Amino acid sequence: MKKIISLLLAIVMMFTLVACANDSEETVNPPENTTTEDNSEENTEETVEGTTEETPENEGTTDAEATDSTLGQTLLADFTETLTANPGMTAQEAADHLITNPAILFAPATMPVEEGYLSGFTTEITGFEEGVMFAPMIGSIAFVGYVFTLEDGADVDSFMNNLVSTADMRWNICVEAEEMIVDHVDNTVFFVMCPEALEA
Repeated sequence: MKKIISLLLAIVMMFTLVACANDSEETVNPPENTTTEDNSEENTEETVEGTTEETPENEGTTDAEATDSTLGQTLLADFTETLTANPGMTAQEAADHLITNPAILFAPATMPVEEGYLSGFTTEITGFEEGVMFAPMIGSIAFVGYVFTLEDGADVDSFMNNLVSTADMRWNICVEAEEMIVDHVDNTVFFVMCPEALEA
């Protein structure tokens, strides 16, 4: 299993490097948007340049075009709504649901992960029972997401703070994520680093 995962990661890295060689545009380093449970309401009022000052609530809406929400906020709203309605959902089921969101404009895939070095982080990530990564299958899109299920009674806030403090917004070499969002429903944690929007 580890050999297969290593082979898949090597193939993705090869395609990423090829995409970098063909990319003639210079990447602009946008400001980082980090949303944690404590300041998520504060950050939902921030908007992309040129939109209104207040972002409408995402209740029941998962289509990024229908709101002023960023890609990460749209996926978080979908995650929160889905997990609240289905509290027994596994991390794999949640990730499989998230990649069907209409805001995902690339060919996505999910992959179970084990404790250790994970794509997008500078140190080992530990302390979860089940982890699933969701990301583009191939390409140089600065997008990586995770759903983690922690043990009952685990310190969810500490786990989320560790994700934020060890995340690398430029893990993808060629491009840099524009936003980082982390939140949870009970003991299931949502984490994503991504562009604020994807072009069709």
